[in-house]
Amino acid sequence: MDRRTFVAGLGAAGWAAATPRFGFAKAAADEVAKLGTSLTPAGAIKEGSADGLLTPWSGKWLGVPPGITYGGTGKVQANPYAAEKPLFSITAQNFQQYADRLTEGQKALLQKNPSTFRMDVYPCHRDFRFSDALHANLKLNAQEAQVTPDGEGVTGAYGAPAFPFPKSGLELIWNVISIPRGFTQRGTMDEAVVYPDGNVAWGAQQWDIYATAYDPTVARASFDGGSAFVFRSTLKPERERGSITLVREYWDFGNRPSQAWQYVPGTRRVKQVPEIAGDYPLGPGGFHTVDDTGLWTQSPKRYDWEIVGKKEIFIPYNNFLIEDPTVKYKDLLAKAHLNPETVRWELHRCWVLKARLKPGLRHVYAARTIYIDEDSFNPAIADMYDARGQLYRMAMNTTSYDYASQFFQQRICVYHDLVSGAYMADRLSNEVVDRMRYNEGGRKESDYTPQELKRKGV
Repeated sequence: MDRRTFVAGLGAAGWAAATPRFGFAKAAADEVAKLGTSLTPAGAIKEGSADGLLTPWSGKWLGVPPGITYGGTGKVQANPYAAEKPLFSITAQNFQQYADRLTEGQKALLQKNPSTFRMDVYPCHRDFRFSDALHANLKLNAQEAQVTPDGEGVTGAYGAPAFPFPKSGLELIWNVISIPRGFTQRGTMDEAVVYPDGNVAWGAQQWDIYATAYDPTVARASFDGGSAFVFRSTLKPERERGSITLVREYWDFGNRPSQAWQYVPGTRRVKQVPEIAGDYPLGPGGFHTVDDTGLWTQSPKRYDWEIVGKKEIFIPYNNFLIEDPTVKYKDLLAKAHLNPETVRWELHRCWVLKARLKPGLRHVYAARTIYIDEDSFNPAIADMYDARGQLYRMAMNTTSYDYASQFFQQRICVYHDLVSGAYMADRLSNEVVDRMRYNEGGRKESDYTPQELKRKGV
């Protein structure tokens, strides 16, 4: 599989680089005092919008909402908003009246698919909140977290996003890298690339992930920066079935670079592989890049990052329906995009973060704009530009609150190629029996070693 690269350059984009801040992120006492008082406990603005489409934050629900029956992690979550109907729909015919609340990628997708794509906009809900422990960690991070001098790591962060008051683009992208997640994550997810002719290329992986920073049995004082320790076993396509990859990552890419090993069933051997980073292609047909997994992961070193501000944007939110087993893949995966009837859009306030590829470096994306939900820290939409400054791809995370884990979980992630018209849907679970389970415990860093990888492969 060839790796695609383009000469770096912004062309028509022409963004000015932001001056990075290193080592001075600690929040003042008066800022920290705002958490849970004038701001939400996560540092978001409580107020809604003047027209009421963005509602005030309530945070009234922690865990399972009243009246909902839930069988626990790995089980289907009932939709607390199932009875609601769309307030209106945004289409290629009317999108101009909502243009100030749409991203360039959304506008392009509407115009490229004028007869099939629409955005059904529902009432906004900001009802769920993180656990008290996560909010407490967030307060401590505000006082202790700092970006390392090279920008490739953070110190003083644990159990929550690093910077509730980001003062630079680097601090904001580190919030994305350190988003709340289950300290253990186990289960299977499917992926599909849907081509314009309707053909589908399938993939599937079984995941076993341990995130030390969110393990409540690991004390803050003894946390050594462990980010993610991963076993990824390939189930589809058939030609790759049985291969297993081990990845070990820390919140310090500069001093502790990512390491990866692979077990190949044909040789029955484990070998360490070179760093898989940047625009290395992933998924069926190499459809998306390593670093845009979940819209962003890995080191921020290749880009200059700039906070533009906050903006009200229509984003996929409270998407309980989209992973319901009653919605089969044939009904979910339309020709050029997900079936609009399965995606819930709401108006939310987002951080706007721009990234420009550093001079002299190469990447298929010369620039990106990422829209990050201020309530959950999840990146919701990403618009990616090529070396000519032309819009190339648009990606989006559908999210919903996870009742068992008490955080906002990324569900289906969709990558749209705005040139070819194909798209990839990642993290599919509708027809999966072994659904993802979170926070079951029973794992530690030492379980994720090349020796354990070899044992799994034999």
